[in-house]
Amino acid sequence: MRFVWAVVAFVLAAGLIAAGIAQRTIFMGPSTQEVSVAVEEPAPYVLLDGDVLREHPGSQTLLVRGEGEIFAAYGRTADMEAWLADASYNHVTAGKGGELEAELIPAGAAADGDDATATPAPTESPAPAETPVPSATPTEGGAAAEPGRNPAGSDLWLDSFTETDALIVDKMQLPEGVSLIIAYDGTADAPDDIVISWPLDTSTPLAGPLMAAGAALLLVGLVLYVLAIRHQRRGRGPRRKGPGPLPATEPIDVAQLPPSERAVIEGSAPAPGDADEASGGAPAEGPDTAGVGREGADDAAGERSSDRDRKTERRATTTDRRRRLLALPALAVTALLASGCSPDSWPQFGEGTPSPSPSATVIAPENQKPPAVTEAQARRILQEVSTTLSDADAAMDIALAGTRLDGPALTARTTEYALRTALPETPVPAAIPTDDVEVVLPEATDRWPRTVLLLSKNAGDDTVPPVILTMTQQDPWSNYKVTNMAEMSADAVFPEVAAPWLGTSLVPDDSAFLSIPPSELATTFADIVDAGETSASYGLFDEISQKLAQSIRDSRQAVVQNLADNGAAETSQTAFDIVPADSAPVSMATLDSGAIVAVSLVDTESVTPTSADAVIRFGDNAQAKALTGVSESAKGVTTKYEFQLFFSVPSQGSTEQIRLLAVRQDLLSVEVIK
Repeated sequence: MRFVWAVVAFVLAAGLIAAGIAQRTIFMGPSTQEVSVAVEEPAPYVLLDGDVLREHPGSQTLLVRGEGEIFAAYGRTADMEAWLADASYNHVTAGKGGELEAELIPAGAAADGDDATATPAPTESPAPAETPVPSATPTEGGAAAEPGRNPAGSDLWLDSFTETDALIVDKMQLPEGVSLIIAYDGTADAPDDIVISWPLDTSTPLAGPLMAAGAALLLVGLVLYVLAIRHQRRGRGPRRKGPGPLPATEPIDVAQLPPSERAVIEGSAPAPGDADEASGGAPAEGPDTAGVGREGADDAAGERSSDRDRKTERRATTTDRRRRLLALPALAVTALLASGCSPDSWPQFGEGTPSPSPSATVIAPENQKPPAVTEAQARRILQEVSTTLSDADAAMDIALAGTRLDGPALTARTTEYALRTALPETPVPAAIPTDDVEVVLPEATDRWPRTVLLLSKNAGDDTVPPVILTMTQQDPWSNYKVTNMAEMSADAVFPEVAAPWLGTSLVPDDSAFLSIPPSELATTFADIVDAGETSASYGLFDEISQKLAQSIRDSRQAVVQNLADNGAAETSQTAFDIVPADSAPVSMATLDSGAIVAVSLVDTESVTPTSADAVIRFGDNAQAKALTGVSESAKGVTTKYEFQLFFSVPSQGSTEQIRLLAVRQDLLSVEVIK
């Protein structure tokens, strides 16, 4: 019966192990689900709608094959449609039944839709002639509608990828409202060999338990088999009964035996000499000899019994050894099966729905627009801006600098390059730090232009002051350009602002919700510089602002004192005037209902002779000589400085003062009065 149970265990073990292996091999389905994009009419761009990428659960993998450098990027769907508003492209969407539908959108078709107001036409934002853009990005204005616009390098993309002949982007998790664009260089037709795949669940939680149970039954079967063989061998052994008790022996009286028997006994008895030698000289007697015979028989029987015990012990040892040897393969098979099973082959316990952790409650308005950029996108743009400006400063290439600067920042750079050309010892402008971007405050909007405020620090050098800057993107085809930039004061405290994922809004220039409207902030500060403590607005500004105003007044007094020291006080006169620059202020709301306002002022310093015989000599003013090309002027000279200032303006009715956050002073020009 043991053989029967062993066979049953073997059969069950084979079935369980085979079922477990089959689940991981022949019964396992494909690991991915793939779908191909069929493009019938070629176009320079292919726009994969976000619904296509999210048609199946799990991370998405994109495979694009072609010839040449293939470009792919993902970004907000609305931004991509705005970027493609004047171009022809194939729009791939998810149709019914999971089939993909590719529709050719001709150039300009989006302008006739309902969202036309959200996308400015390229001709509505012409670029200044003195500010070219990089070759990878189309020029603003009418040139943006020209064919062959390369998508590489655009600031609209959340992330981009470039490969040659074959591009693979895996582990994508694109959220709702995000789409993907595929192209070459914007001139050639986009690749049409596009495959999207999603991972499938190939876990087999019963495979491991089945193989483990099969291995256990295999071990049980081997044990039963060994026990059956042992039992069979014991059953086939000899069934002899052991010898009974020996009869009692008595001494034989030889004298009473018949003569013939006595002669035989006496003839077989050992000689006396032999008996002596055998017994060590002691005479042998009949009774003693019979006793010796009995003892020898007992010793022989004991030796046979010992031999049987040793053989039985050896047989038992051999049987135990064989049983252990037979058990080893079963244990090895069990260990091999257990080690070869991946976690997908076992049931996973304790993976229920995680309980949400408490987080801060942020209530956004119902009509809240998306932020202009994400935090990662803003960091990437800032890195590109810093790198471009460092290259432009090293080569003194104002055209390259113009690809990332605009407004007051570009004007100041133009003068710096002119000075460095005439005066090579002029120091190179400090690079924008990008190590630690502490504040990313994007405008929440879906229109253009868009503005972003950043606060960046240098993590490795404490001597480099933090930099506050604003960047503006004029239209979908332009890159962000720095318009205002200043170094933050060490004593300044940055106000609380919204999170990058929420964004903020621009405050109108004439807003009455601030203590001073942004359009009047520059004029009010200029009055403090000119009038000092006698100004009616002097108490509205904090101590840092007042110190800056005093330093400007001190610099003016230094000019007057310099003329007096050179004996020109009677033959020359000075005039000073500080006014707001032509650029509009940039105001971004803070969490306390206030705003961060960036303004620019131009401080003009004029020195003119009071006599027709007098001339204004520049003396050791190397900058004036370099910018004017002369060493003296008969009618005088005018020097202009630009101040870029960032203020924290409180809300209307607040008792807080207007705080100065950052300041930057640049020499704009030195001109001879004609």
